[in-house]
Amino acid sequence: MATVSRMEIVVGEDGRTRCWWGASTPEYSEYHDTEWGFGVTDDHRLFEKICLEGFQSGLSWLTILRKRENFRNAFRGFDPGVVARFDDSDVERLLGDAGIIRHRGKITSTINKAARALETTEQHGSLAAYFYQWFEPADRVPIEIAATTTASVSLAKDLKGRGWSFVGPTTAYAFMQAMGLVNDHLRDCWVRSTAEQSRRSAADVVL
Repeated sequence: MATVSRMEIVVGEDGRTRCWWGASTPEYSEYHDTEWGFGVTDDHRLFEKICLEGFQSGLSWLTILRKRENFRNAFRGFDPGVVARFDDSDVERLLGDAGIIRHRGKITSTINKAARALETTEQHGSLAAYFYQWFEPADRVPIEIAATTTASVSLAKDLKGRGWSFVGPTTAYAFMQAMGLVNDHLRDCWVRSTAEQSRRSAADVVL
């Protein structure tokens, strides 16, 4: 979702105006309308998303979205305390699971992320408190959507300094867009104002 070649509003079969990608498939429409850009304060969901963004590397988000329930089952609900205890037998189990992306590096990176998430939670009180340091307070309307921003470069650098992997600036920005740290719904998108209210409510809880 972070890199685009065009930005336009499209009208879906239901008559609603959406960001161009939000009407391309039923799965994307549901995700666009109810999740993307909405504020998230739940640590398990934040951890899940940063992990799934890592799995998306080199793939489309639609591929990951269609496998998300399989990922949740395979990674025990993305509970960092559970995933951090995964061992070699779990890696082999996951490599044999056709319902997820069977990439050893991404699997072991997710286990590493769990351990790093526990450390980050201990230091900041919650993953939400950590990630919301990069919350964008301005209700800006995007003129163009780049693959990275100064904030995503900063977040990726900080995560890497903490030992996280598969968290480059592009991945970090896609995470920020999805979790409501920024609002990249276009001006005339019917979801924009709802997403903005959601992310501000989330920030009020965390900040």
